[in-house]
Amino acid sequence: MNLGTDLKVLPWLAAHDAAETDLSPRPRAAHVVAPDGTVGPVDEVTDVATWSDRENLAQALVLRLLTPVGTLAPLGHAAYGSRLHELIGQPRDSARRNLCRAFVLEAVAQEPRVDPAAVALDFDVAAESVDSFVFVLQVRPLDGGDPVAVSLEVGL
Repeated sequence: MNLGTDLKVLPWLAAHDAAETDLSPRPRAAHVVAPDGTVGPVDEVTDVATWSDRENLAQALVLRLLTPVGTLAPLGHAAYGSRLHELIGQPRDSARRNLCRAFVLEAVAQEPRVDPAAVALDFDVAAESVDSFVFVLQVRPLDGGDPVAVSLEVGL
């Protein structure tokens, strides 16, 4: 399964198979390349931490949901993001919960690495506050494997 690799940018990302996130430098082995192109011995270089595969997909979903749609239009990604920001300042009721569900499903359908027909979205009403929705989103990667789940609280 190859779901890509990206920088770890979400602190405390908790998803199926995921651990705490940080941007601490990480040592890694690298070959030294001389100016003439010859490869020398292995040296240690420092890089930032990255997510790969399932953790990368979980982070990508959270970032997509937290980014207001249209924000990245100047970079050529006008459709990227979600409409969850439209719920800010709105009352917490069943109509807004349904809008939240629609906005999440709409955003997840844009993620090319997941099967849009195999998405589960369940609200955790007991964990909600007077001004938030809490939900667990479960998606199935297109290339198979177990579902990836992320939990998110959306402040209103």
